[in-house]
Amino acid sequence: MELKKSHWAGMIAGILVIIASLFFMDTRFFFFIAGIGVLFIVTPFVLAIVSETNIATEKEDMFLEFARNLVESVKTGTPISKSIINVRNKPYGVLSEHIKKLANQISIGIPLSSALQTLSKDVKNKTISRALTLIGQAERSGGEIGEILESVTEAVSTSDKLKKERKAAISSLVVQGYIIFVVFIIIIFVLQFQILPMLVGIVPAAGSLGIGGLSGGSSIEQGELANAFLYLLLIQGFFSGLIIGKLSEGNVKSGIRHSFVLMLLAFLTSAIANVLFGGS
Repeated sequence: MELKKSHWAGMIAGILVIIASLFFMDTRFFFFIAGIGVLFIVTPFVLAIVSETNIATEKEDMFLEFARNLVESVKTGTPISKSIINVRNKPYGVLSEHIKKLANQISIGIPLSSALQTLSKDVKNKTISRALTLIGQAERSGGEIGEILESVTEAVSTSDKLKKERKAAISSLVVQGYIIFVVFIIIIFVLQFQILPMLVGIVPAAGSLGIGGLSGGSSIEQGELANAFLYLLLIQGFFSGLIIGKLSEGNVKSGIRHSFVLMLLAFLTSAIANVLFGGS
């Protein structure tokens, strides 16, 4: 991933906030402020991943439209090279500039197969690259290009349809994943603020947990306990998000945005709960 100005700005802002949080190290606000700094750093990268995913989907949709236009033109008897030139000015969203570049290369005499290979490298999309490879092979072998184009269009359309059907079919699983995580957060908070204090006798003023009130027994600082539960929530949120992404979109990379949402939810709820119920 290429670092952009937004990434650098987020990292600089995040580092400054984290440095500022050091002045609150002995207070309950330390992790809240430091967490905000981390969010400043992470957010631009997460947004970039989400944007890349959306762009990839748009590329496939626009390529399908481009292929359909080619099929219509080729069916009239127009050679595929001329057809590409004829349809280049139609709106293809994020693919518009790539299609125009393809047409320009053909116009100046670059072989169609070479121009298609260049397009494949430029768009950086596996589905489109496979389709372009088939078209290039058909053109070189002298096969019926119209039938090949129709087959490619049908294959891309079917793939897109299956992805959407799969996403819709498991959307309920995604919702269940989020609900389960929220329930997990509630259980952790009940354990942290209700059950453990009753079991070991939390003394906010002393800032420690006396284990059973035993003389010489070990003690756990309240802040350390809160941090331990926060780390548990963040780890659970990270891996839950990856699983949700794998189930919903078929790849772990797509789960990063779910991980970000769940970790953000865990951090904010934990910070608020500790401020409200964590004692002085």
